Amino acid sequence: MNALMTHRPDFFDALSHIAGNLAAHAPLAPLSWFRAGGPAELLYRPESRTELSACLAALPAGVPVCVIGAGSNLLVREGGVPGLVVHLGAEFAAIEVLPGNRIRVGAGAMDVKLAVAARDAAIAGFEFLRGIPGMLGGAVKMNAGAYGGEISDIFVSASGIDRQGNSIQFGPAEADFSYRHSAIPDDVILTDIVLQGVPGDTDRISARLAEVAAARADAQPVNQRTGGSTFRNPPADLAGGRKAWELIDAAGCRGLRLGRAMVSEKHCNFLINTGGATADELEALGELVRERVKANSGIDLVWEIRRIGLPAGQSRGAK
Repeated sequence: MNALMTHRPDFFDALSHIAGNLAAHAPLAPLSWFRAGGPAELLYRPESRTELSACLAALPAGVPVCVIGAGSNLLVREGGVPGLVVHLGAEFAAIEVLPGNRIRVGAGAMDVKLAVAARDAAIAGFEFLRGIPGMLGGAVKMNAGAYGGEISDIFVSASGIDRQGNSIQFGPAEADFSYRHSAIPDDVILTDIVLQGVPGDTDRISARLAEVAAARADAQPVNQRTGGSTFRNPPADLAGGRKAWELIDAAGCRGLRLGRAMVSEKHCNFLINTGGATADELEALGELVRERVKANSGIDLVWEIRRIGLPAGQSRGAK
């Protein structure tokens, strides 16, 4: 039995009556774009907000909870993820156009689908989402942005469920967005978001979506196993205006390899699983890049990819 499975039999007993799909020792690699990493102690796929709330309310205190979406900006460590991993699926992907050029969207909806839905409703301001490969819940929590826009530009409100199963609301003040960050607590699982656009022309929006898609395909390794931008861009005053990829390139890391993990030659702020790379190899390569950038420029790069779980060979409670 995997080490993750040996600690809390009461954990599983407490959820035995919960509706929804529960799977013990469930592989998470298939849910990550890197296609690497260990299992979840328990993976839960709720079919409604009511089920999700009931599950969190029944969960014993002290059991960690982690939510994952599209897995496009995620690295799951080889030792697996202790506690409950919640995966939001199609039941949380509804998109509803509201009066006043607003859209209500489920946290499990893909950013790209929202951009297209906004286009079809002749609502502008969502085009940048065409360049972000993920789900809305994750995009809101990290204030995702690309191609001249970010979530904070269009955010109205968000609803979520906290660790105790309670509903909780966030407006712009509570979200307190900054660069690639929000103040929404890690233990709150977002379920619904309301966003504000402006009246637009469908043809012009379509043209902009095509521009964003082409720019992304031209600049990024879109058809490889990657996790999106690996590191945040440092503050402009600290890095002299240089972006993370420029610092990585200047440190001689373009094309750098560690085992089966590689720094992309097309865009060197992307790590690539060239085939069979472990999460340990990918993370170690990222740390090697950080070391070389620090030595070359004096700047500490900060991970943008979300890393969860335990390193290979570790289990919860290990020293």
